[in-house]
Amino acid sequence: MALSANLFLRQSQSLVMTPQLMQSIQLLQMTHFELTQFIAQEVEKNPLLEFTSNDEDMGSSGDREAKDERFDASEESGDDGFDRNSGDLTSDWYESENTGHADRLNDELDTNFSNVFPDDGSPQRADAPELLSQWKSMPGGEAGESYDLDDFVAGQISLRDHLNEQIPFSLPNMADRLIAQHLVDQLDDAGYLQADLGETAERLGTTPADVERVLGALQLLDPPGIFARSLSECLAIQLRQKDRFDPAMERLIQNLELLARRDFATLKRLCGVDEEDLLDMMAEIRQLNPKPGSGFETGMSEAIMPDIVVRASADGGWLVELNPDTLPRVLVSQSYFASVSKTSQDHAFLSECLQNANWLTRSLDQRAKTIMKVASEIVRQQDAFLMYGVDHLRPLNLKTVADAIKMHESTVSRVTSNKYMLTPRGLFELKYFFTVSIGAVEGGDSHSAEAVRHKIRLLISHESPDAVLSDDDIVDTLKKGGIELARRTVAKYREAMNIPSSVQRRREKRALAKVASF
Repeated sequence: MALSANLFLRQSQSLVMTPQLMQSIQLLQMTHFELTQFIAQEVEKNPLLEFTSNDEDMGSSGDREAKDERFDASEESGDDGFDRNSGDLTSDWYESENTGHADRLNDELDTNFSNVFPDDGSPQRADAPELLSQWKSMPGGEAGESYDLDDFVAGQISLRDHLNEQIPFSLPNMADRLIAQHLVDQLDDAGYLQADLGETAERLGTTPADVERVLGALQLLDPPGIFARSLSECLAIQLRQKDRFDPAMERLIQNLELLARRDFATLKRLCGVDEEDLLDMMAEIRQLNPKPGSGFETGMSEAIMPDIVVRASADGGWLVELNPDTLPRVLVSQSYFASVSKTSQDHAFLSECLQNANWLTRSLDQRAKTIMKVASEIVRQQDAFLMYGVDHLRPLNLKTVADAIKMHESTVSRVTSNKYMLTPRGLFELKYFFTVSIGAVEGGDSHSAEAVRHKIRLLISHESPDAVLSDDDIVDTLKKGGIELARRTVAKYREAMNIPSSVQRRREKRALAKVASF
């Protein structure tokens, strides 16, 4: 058969990931902060996009002005003393009516209300609206501006400010203060010194001995343990100030890795103490602060802003709403496009900007609707959790929610990433409500893994030093409550929650009980 070239007309369907479709998918998984930054970039490069304010969302100012004009035209000639143009009491009416009432009261009650304190230099008649504006005004500001309570909040002192206040009393020499200031600038947020003393001395043109001497003086400042270069040194500084840094405690501090592994047998041999003394030493270490600088203001902390707000409704159900503070307020300026397109020659650029702007607004609207659908289904599935707490958290997976709202699991996964829901039980990430299922005894209702972990945590927190529960005891207790769980699963959940074994908990609880008895 001879080979030849032919032309065929064929029709087929394919799914193509266009840039706009990829943008819509990315918008779903963006956090509020990322979405705000993205929209700001789009508004900056697209002249047809603009931000809107809350007033513009409630209604355009032009409509309100037109309504006011119609109101003025119909009632401008009223004689009730109200100025329709200024929206305030007219001065003539105020002088005649208000003064007349005051005169009649003076005559009837034989009392003069014109000036209670004649020697205070105030006018005979006080203008109430003026006094009100003066009361609301800020000192030195325009009348009518209300007080901002944030201006009266005391600022929190930082760690560096706290140390700089103490340095002049500990180091009278100006050269030593210069070294101290250089060391203060190299502290991290926990209060540890992140500097090499040799490099510091070379940079400042001094000797390492002088830097070491200044560092020794700085380590005596408040808070205790500041300017340490390691955890061992931080604890040693605090123990020296308490006069408890004896040889046994020094060897314990030098072997913190054994203490972390709870190798008490080796620690007793190295420190030369018995079990009771070792428990006392561990109790003293527990009272120390491993991060002395953590109690000071380090910077602006950003609060998590919920995307969904859930409240109890009057009919006994739940009211699910999108948080208006997280909704992007952006619109397409059609009037600007119409005015510019008449004079501009670059119609292709304007058409592209209009297309991108319309696509962005539709994508944002679709994003809000999708989040609302997923959140509403989560609230419907976890109604018992909202009513009674974490013990009633139901097992839930992405497929269940996706099938209920007729969407793909990947879409639900993107929506629930880094999104938060404010409920009467607290603030939770949407991922929190998706947990695996754990079987029940004798075919009962399955339990959520998060609810089981909560039960394990409660059982361990309520145990006494003389009756510490082992993993087998926890398994038996859960089985009595209708939860079928293997011992290795209990151990896995316990380790995931950073809860030590029963042997380690027994030793620690005894040490804490001894400290409490003191």
